[in-house]
Amino acid sequence: MDLAQLGLDVDRIGICQACLSFVSCSLDDPKEARHWTYEMTPNIWEEGLREPALDAVRKLGDAAALADLEAKGGRSKTARAIVMYLARQQDERARRRWRAMMN
Repeated sequence: MDLAQLGLDVDRIGICQACLSFVSCSLDDPKEARHWTYEMTPNIWEEGLREPALDAVRKLGDAAALADLEAKGGRSKTARAIVMYLARQQDERARRRWRAMMN
């Protein structure tokens, strides 16, 4: 699944940005990023990701991803992939804002 096709925007969905930052701040170390993704995804799922993710996957029509989310929720491979995608968005935007402030 191409996660960009989901249309999820880290700044427009009601998830805990601080929780997501544990993942985004660890992106330079793949092992740490995996650890924090596994650790934080269930919390992020319960605190706002569930509905936007399910809606986006339904609209995309990815039956396998939808089944994964419905069966395992925040412990699913699909939810972890979405959290990692959102963490990369958060990191990229933070870096862009930082560069803009420094100019």
